[in-house]
Amino acid sequence: MSTTHPKTEGTSNLSAGIQFAAMGIVWGASFLFMKVALEGTSFGQVAWSRLVLGGLALGIVMLITRSSLPRSPKVWAHFVVVAISGSVLPYLLFAWAEQYVSSGLASIYNAVTPITTAIMATLVFRVEKLSRAQILGVAVGIVGVVVIIGPWRFVPTAAAAGSPVTELAGQLACLGSAVCYGFTFSYLRRFITGRGVSGVTTAFLQIGLGGAIMLVLTPIVAIGAVQLTPAIISSLLVLGIMGTGFAYLWNINVLLTWGPTVTSTVTYLTPIVGVALGILVLGETLSWNEPLGAVLVFLGILLAQRRLRLPRRFRGDRVPR
Repeated sequence: MSTTHPKTEGTSNLSAGIQFAAMGIVWGASFLFMKVALEGTSFGQVAWSRLVLGGLALGIVMLITRSSLPRSPKVWAHFVVVAISGSVLPYLLFAWAEQYVSSGLASIYNAVTPITTAIMATLVFRVEKLSRAQILGVAVGIVGVVVIIGPWRFVPTAAAAGSPVTELAGQLACLGSAVCYGFTFSYLRRFITGRGVSGVTTAFLQIGLGGAIMLVLTPIVAIGAVQLTPAIISSLLVLGIMGTGFAYLWNINVLLTWGPTVTSTVTYLTPIVGVALGILVLGETLSWNEPLGAVLVFLGILLAQRRLRLPRRFRGDRVPR
């Protein structure tokens, strides 16, 4: 195993920024693709396809780049945890949830991830200490997400997507996925970063081991009738190869460059993409609260990434004497 720190692979801030934006677009669209795929497959088959296809795509990247695998059994054990918490569980939960909630609502719930990540990174794993500006950024982003959701609009039509019980269960499943992601971001930083594992290898092991676990669980999660159409097949391929394959490689590169809390703010972009797809693909209308929420979301991202500077007295920085 290489002794080079992963952060020294050469991922610049510009490259990380481009990959960050690409993740937001691909992962934002993935909720729409899941909804389409569920028209002819089960939620277990959707999650199974994502991980198996994603693992194969990243395996090809591993071969092309000739990346090495870690030798330490302890590192492999950590990656099993990451595969379960960062791919198997959240993929199953989100796919199950989208049977009862809209794809747009699921993508919006995904934006809770920065909050769960901040809690895990600062209080549980203690791998980061947030400044006042970063805390403010997370708070502003959450306000933006709430504005985009427009909870006042859902009250009269709460039963439209199903019974109140199934609607609540779907939303709790989405929140469970966000908790899994927050745990995984911080677990990677605490137990994987600094062990000399490259970004390519990290992404491959997370998704590849997740795919291997799904193959073992095939009789439980993937056996059943399917009704495949070109749209469903295309959705599964994009979900697996792009949303679960290459996007996770981008995710690891950004994580190793910017840290878990900032990287997790990519989920602020998913509701914006979800709203745009709803308008362009599903013919949904745009309400006043959605662009306002989008502005707040971007403001939160700038603060969380320290791209927007606050006056010193509000930053929590120590003033030189």
